[in-house]
Formats: sequence, structure tokens, C-alpha cells
Amino acid sequence: MSPVDIPVSKLFPCCCEGEFVNIGQVAKLSGVSAKMIRHYEATGLMSKVARTQAGYRHYTERDIYTLRFIRRARVAGFGSSQIRRLLSLWYDHQRPAREVKQLASEHLVELQAKIMELQAMAAALSQLMAHCQGDDRPHCPILETLAGTDSVAERDFVHDVLVSEEWKTQKF
Repeated sequence: MSPVDIPVSKLFPCCCEGEFVNIGQVAKLSGVSAKMIRHYEATGLMSKVARTQAGYRHYTERDIYTLRFIRRARVAGFGSSQIRRLLSLWYDHQRPAREVKQLASEHLVELQAKIMELQAMAAALSQLMAHCQGDDRPHCPILETLAGTDSVAERDFVHDVLVSEEWKTQKF
């Protein structure tokens, strides 16, 4: 069992006694790097934490659980704005579960669209690789297509990827 899966009170009893932990300890307990913890605080994904007179951050048990929540939401592919909304729902014990399910449903649709986009990219790359001999000659249809100089591979690339339905709605 990893430290991030064990209840904080068992790993670090002082958290339950109203004591604070520093950023290194909270990084270890939450599974989130110190750099990302600072980023989450700077962007408002997590609230500002108490500081000592010397400016060191002091975290509570709640902060550790919040960071664990953020880490798990990131692993599930949620973006910052979605995580912010999920956190507000998590903190609100009167929330209707339908709001959480709706957010998850919307995210699932986004993930499925991303999967289709990645499949189209893989098909296009596979098509480009089929035109490349992969030998010692300098001629490379993959590079020429990416540069826009190989008309045969370019035609296939444009047809298979750029004209496909999945790519018509993409923003670059």
C-alpha cells in the first residue's frame, strides 16, 4: 500500500492533533509534487495555506485530503476548471449527486472525442509510415508530408485526417 492510500492520521498523527505539516511532508502524503502544490495554490485550485513568520507554508490534514482529491481527479483526466467545480461539490455536503454525475458525463464525452482524435492521428501516422522505406536514403515521406512537400502522402494525410469528421471541429 502506497503512503497516498493510507489515512493521513495513521501516517502522520500530528495532523489530527491540529498540528501542521510542511510542503515536503504534504507532497509525500498526498502524492503531489511540491511544485504542483505551489501551482495549485497560485492558481486558486486550492486555497492559500497558513504561513509561518519566516514564510514557510503549513498544511493541515484537510489540505492533504484536498491534494489527494486533486491528484485523483487529474488522473481521471479532469481539467482545472472541472476540478474546481468537483471540489466545490465535494465540500458542499448538501449537493445533489446529479450535478456530479452531469459533470462526469460531460467529461466522458470529452474523453471519447479525444480518443477518436487520437485514433485519427494514429491512422494518419500509420499511413505516413506506409509510404516511408525506412532505409539509409535521405528521402523521407514522413518529413516531406509534415513540411508539405510530398504530394502523394500529403493527399492521403489530408484525406485521412484533416478532412475527417473528427478534425472539422478541432481548434488549433
